[in-house]
Amino acid sequence: MKKNFYFLLTKSIGTYINLMSYVFPAKATQIAHGYFSEPRKGKINSSKLPKTLQEASLETITQNDNTIQTYIWKGNDTIILLIHGWESNSSRWKKILPYLIQSGSTIIAIDGPGQGLSSGKEFTVTKYAEFIDIVAKKYQPQYIIGHSMGGKTGLYYQYKYQNPTIQKMVILGAPSDFVIILKNFTTLLSLNNKVSKALENKYIQVLGTQLDQFASKEFVSKIEAKGFLAHDIDDTIVLFKEGKKIVDSWKNVQFEETKGLGHKLHDDDLYRKICEFLFN
Repeated sequence: MKKNFYFLLTKSIGTYINLMSYVFPAKATQIAHGYFSEPRKGKINSSKLPKTLQEASLETITQNDNTIQTYIWKGNDTIILLIHGWESNSSRWKKILPYLIQSGSTIIAIDGPGQGLSSGKEFTVTKYAEFIDIVAKKYQPQYIIGHSMGGKTGLYYQYKYQNPTIQKMVILGAPSDFVIILKNFTTLLSLNNKVSKALENKYIQVLGTQLDQFASKEFVSKIEAKGFLAHDIDDTIVLFKEGKKIVDSWKNVQFEETKGLGHKLHDDDLYRKICEFLFN
């Protein structure tokens, strides 16, 4: 029943956008962009923080009209920055946190744009990378852990900003090709060629490059930091072959192929391997 409703909803939205494209093409593109870039889940209420985040020290950074929420579990001088994915927030790290805290490290999690307690409506990789850069300049992390779109953003961040303090990166279930992400969206809504092409042109401007170049496999070819990449062969959200594309282009990476964990990749054995990679 839920699947049928979701199917009808997405097709109805797509039909509306397609019809509008013939009368108000700019408006149609704007609406399509909104559905693609504005998370519908992931915001939280400061008065009802998840228990995991209640245990942290909250620090809000305001810069360039951005309000960036961070959560800090204070430890030693080894600093790990956690970057969550699409329609999520920093509470997604609750299962790996005990392992990281046990290491004695200082853990800092960041809420992405339009998610958690951070400001904004749109979630884009470029905007998220700006948030990361602001936080990284303040706290100087040596390690980054990113999940899904947070993993892709972490790779883009290091590719663009070339932060010399970043020594190791853990990337979990991350997509590679932006072209595929956008194609999946236009297919889901059955958007016509007129809208699809307009969206492509818009993102060429937003991302500042051709879309086939905005890929994690391209980013890692310019990254010197050591990598640990995990991807599940049963992942239905980001297909396993996306992870393989990244691994094949990353010259200094340890690849962990998992089975049965899905996209979330919550697993005690995996967490132990991540800690071994980071701290040994």
